[in-house]
Amino acid sequence: MPTWKNQPGMLGIRMAFHQGRTKLWLEDGTADWFWDATERYDVPVMAFAPQAVLKLGEIAERHPGLRVIIDHMGLSTALKGKPLDGAVDNLCKLAHLKNVAVKVSALPCYVTEPYPFPTLHPLIRRVVEAFGPERCFWGTDLSHLPCPYKQVVTLFTEQLDFLSATDKEWIMGRGISEWLNWPLPK
Repeated sequence: MPTWKNQPGMLGIRMAFHQGRTKLWLEDGTADWFWDATERYDVPVMAFAPQAVLKLGEIAERHPGLRVIIDHMGLSTALKGKPLDGAVDNLCKLAHLKNVAVKVSALPCYVTEPYPFPTLHPLIRRVVEAFGPERCFWGTDLSHLPCPYKQVVTLFTEQLDFLSATDKEWIMGRGISEWLNWPLPK
């Protein structure tokens, strides 16, 4: 871990805690060393743990120097087509933790309606209002999208009328760039 970020292209680590044994690692102490090390060596962690968003919040609270990004707004594909409010409520409970950010990514994967995915709009708004646009990072999860890539882009750039031009700048790239200390090209 001490030399992780010395490798070209390594700005952080993505971990998934949603299948098999990995689901238990957040609870049974298996991953405790990982949080200590990533905090010590300032390696940001992107975490997919839809069943354990609040647990990620506890970890972030214990490790205030660790930057954690919750993948896909903490949503699970098991919720596809079901109300997402409870999951978003849990996610928003972490907004007070300034070392936690959110990927507003792969969101069409969690609804059954077509573009422009109107049920997502108020949920995205709640997350952006809770975390601020500086801690909400756009993304796609291109390999699983149920819609064209362009629609995932224009969902944010054209359909969310509550986002200002500055909000869009942060969400569509500046935020994650600054979070990961990954300078934008000039």
